[in-house]
Formats: sequence, structure tokens, C-alpha cells
Amino acid sequence: MLNIDDPAEIDKTPAIWRLGFRPFFLGGASVAALYIPLWLMGWFTPQYSLFNSEFWANVVPLWWHPHEMLFGFAMAIVCGFLLTAVQAWTNQPTITGRALMVTFGCWLIARLMLLLPMNIPLILPAIFDSLFLGLSALALWRCIYPVKQWRNIGFPFMLVVALLVNLASYYALSERNFSLSTQLWQGMIWWLAMVITIVGGRVIPFFTAMKIQQPKPDPINVLENALLLAMGLLFIQAISHWFPKGVEQALLAVAGILHLVRFARWQAHKTLKEPMLWSLHISYLSLPITLLLMAINIDNEYAYRTLLHLFAIGGIASLCLSMISRVSLGHTSRNIYQGPNMTWAFLCLPLAAVLRAGMPLLMPEYTQIWLWAAGACWFVGFGLFVWFYAPILLRPRLDGRPG
Repeated sequence: MLNIDDPAEIDKTPAIWRLGFRPFFLGGASVAALYIPLWLMGWFTPQYSLFNSEFWANVVPLWWHPHEMLFGFAMAIVCGFLLTAVQAWTNQPTITGRALMVTFGCWLIARLMLLLPMNIPLILPAIFDSLFLGLSALALWRCIYPVKQWRNIGFPFMLVVALLVNLASYYALSERNFSLSTQLWQGMIWWLAMVITIVGGRVIPFFTAMKIQQPKPDPINVLENALLLAMGLLFIQAISHWFPKGVEQALLAVAGILHLVRFARWQAHKTLKEPMLWSLHISYLSLPITLLLMAINIDNEYAYRTLLHLFAIGGIASLCLSMISRVSLGHTSRNIYQGPNMTWAFLCLPLAAVLRAGMPLLMPEYTQIWLWAAGACWFVGFGLFVWFYAPILLRPRLDGRPG
């Protein structure tokens, strides 16, 4: 079996291209920190914004915002994590160097093309976005399939599904079919929830058990399979609207209850003194809370759509921030629990979720204030990560090993 930790010669590859987490975590966090303030300026103060009618040639702002939060920010973090974790899962070498540069370059070019103030055909960013996701899926497949690791074989296929959804979103933009694009965005939120269901269900109880030095609770297969089925059906429902509203409400409620049962077994109360752990638990908890609140508000379209931000910010973004902080330390041979103090950053994201999704429902007359406050918290959270972790991600491992 290949030993990936003992190279025959010194790796001369620049540190940033030595493993997938480095460019994608730094790139994803950077666009996260920048895009929300830019979006708020474009929406509320267009006279001071770069985003104006001349700037947006083919791209509609209401399409750009959710697309870039999902496929610009979140997918960068997901792919960076998977391209790093697959090496540990399979003991097979993942992409580094030029292959990683090309994959990240495709992601970056798509981001830039959607921002350039010129009439660029939409097919071009769509191609580069597809290459980014396709190359990532291929890299995962080439690690997982040869060793027949069926437990993780679904991840390449999930990236292919994301690629197809992304292409459909470009089609919706070209046709100005914003009803379709809204369905696709909600579907991708549940797609990301499935990733969190799978990966979070493995790592959160494992990390917790290791730190508190107690046995990890064994997964309950019936519960795990039921959760995956429920989240998969919610993904299908969001995109297709096949099921009646009553069925969707039942799916939301059942999924929320099952996630709560799962969460209750992870001993979150024993992690309150460790930010690297409680941040994971509070992020995951936002998923069942969101599901149950959406089930309750199934007939209130405004509340239903607003509550999606509760999970998008408090769950997806918050979990991304916690995981990239942890992985960046572990994979650069640093002590996970002795890194930069990210407590305030970890608190900012759940607060931003409440300000963005909760306060406009409770006090709608101050919605603009809540959105600006949420944006400020978001910027602080990801800004702190970029400030503290850019030097870590741009330098080689402390122990001299590859990665």
C-alpha cells in the first residue's frame, strides 16, 4: 500500500497547491467575506456600489447572490474538504500541484466571469463551473473506486448531481426563469444538508468522543437510512414540486425530529468549553430547528423562504467555518485546540442567522437594519478566518510532510 506521508524527495510544490483544502478554503472564505457586503451595497446603496445596470450585463443580481453563495462559496469548501479527506479515507494520493491548480482555476475563472462588467456569454462561466465540479468528482472517483470503498462512492455522484443542477441554474438565468432558479437554490440547500447529514454524522460525534474521552455512540442504521431518505426526498421536492404540500410538511417534520434524535445522542452539553466542538454542534442543531420551523410555516411563503437562511447561515456557513478552521490546523500539523482564537468568529455566524432569518419575521419594520447587522456579523466571521488562517494555508506543514 502506498505510504503518502513519506515522499522519496522533498516536495518543491508551492504550499498552496499541496492539498485541496489550501486554495479552496482560502478562496471560499475570501469570496464569502467579500460577497455579502458587496451584495448589501448593491441592493441598498447602488449609488456607492460597483453593481449597477452597466456592470450587470447578462447576470441578474437576484440570481447572482444565491448562486455564488452556493456554487462560489459553499461548493468551494465542500470540494476542498472532500479532495483532502479522500486521501485519508482511501490512502490514495489525491490531486495536487498542476491538477489542483487547474481545478481551482476553473472555479476562480467562473467567479470572475460572473463579475466582469462586460457581455460575456453565459456558456463560458457555465463551462468553467462544470469543469470545476467535474474534475473534483473525477479526482474523488479515482481515489475511491480502485480500492472499492463503497461507503464513500456516493460523493462523486453527488458532485455530478450538483454539476447538473448548476447547469440548470445557468439555463434558468438565460431564460429569465427565476421561478426555476428559486427551486434549484432550495434544492441545493437540501443537497448541502445531505452532505452535512453524511459527513457531520461521522465527524461530529467522533471529534466529540475523542475530546471528552468517552465512547462514540454507535450509529442507528434505521435512523441513518431514514434521514438520508428524508433529505433526498426534500431535495427532489424542492426542484420538482412533485409531492402535495401536506407530504412536504410531513417530510420536513419527520426529518427535523429524526435529526433532533440523532443530535441528542452526541453529548453536545459536554463541549461547551471548547469552541472547536460547540461550534460544530450548534451548526448542526440549526438543521432540525429549520426543518421544524419550516414545517410549521408551510403555508406562509415569506416565512418559509426566509427560514431557509436560518440553515444556510447558521448551518451550512457556520459548519463550513468551523470545519475549515479545524481541518486547516490538523492538516498543517498544528494542534487543533491551540490554534487562533476563533470564538468570536464562531459566535458571529449563528448570530447572523438569527438576525437574517428570525428578526425580519419578528420585527419586519426593521428588516434593513437586521440585514446590515447580519452582513456585518458574517463579514467578521469569515474575515477573521482569512486574517488568521491565510498565513497558515500559504505555508508548508510544520512537520515537513506533504499536504
